Amino acid sequence: MSRELKARYRGSVLGFFWSFANPLLLLLVYTFVFSYVMRPPEGIHDYALFLFCGLLPWTWFQTSLVESSGILISGGNLIKKVMFPAEILPIVTVLSNLVHFLFGLLILVVFLIYFQAPLQPLELLWFPVVVVVQLVLTLGFALILSALTVHFRDIKDILGNVMTLWFFATPIIYSWKNPPPQIRRFLNANPVTHLAVSYQEILYFDGPFGHWKWLLALGMGSVVLFLFGYFLFDRLRDSFAEEV
Repeated sequence: MSRELKARYRGSVLGFFWSFANPLLLLLVYTFVFSYVMRPPEGIHDYALFLFCGLLPWTWFQTSLVESSGILISGGNLIKKVMFPAEILPIVTVLSNLVHFLFGLLILVVFLIYFQAPLQPLELLWFPVVVVVQLVLTLGFALILSALTVHFRDIKDILGNVMTLWFFATPIIYSWKNPPPQIRRFLNANPVTHLAVSYQEILYFDGPFGHWKWLLALGMGSVVLFLFGYFLFDRLRDSFAEEV
């Protein structure tokens, strides 16, 4: 994993600093848009903090899936080695982006202190649970996408548009409490909704963490998805060397 991190910033002047700069720059762009171009959602105070609580984990999720979709193709030389475990490639991709997420948390901590966020110690105990659930969910999707893209190269091109739609279908730039009831059903069907809302309730909203049941249900679903993803990956493993 350290090799993956070093390779990403090889030749870069700022190096690992981009792990802090990228989420911060993205946050500044969205904050500018919703402060001067569009009005932020009603009832959302300290919008930059609200946005960052959802944007940071989304960046981890999105980047992991996009990079995993082509990781077996770009790592073709490794795949052709008989004893090389191919699943290492998408797993390392997700874990390396987890490291960037943890770096970004340092910026989030600064925002939490600056805006004097109403953090509750008991609610903070749920934070690592949310991270683990997201990790398992992301690994499941990464295994599936990496395996299927070897056979269907169009997935990598389609995925960028899907992730854009997925972003706006997730309550990151707007509150989960605002959409009409008929829209709420579609939001509930989105697994990333429950991750975003969990982060927001733990770090931003002043109140009890009421989304824990959804989170636990998502956790069980994520385990099922991961097992299915590994099963699918293992079934297609023998064909990787020929296709790449």
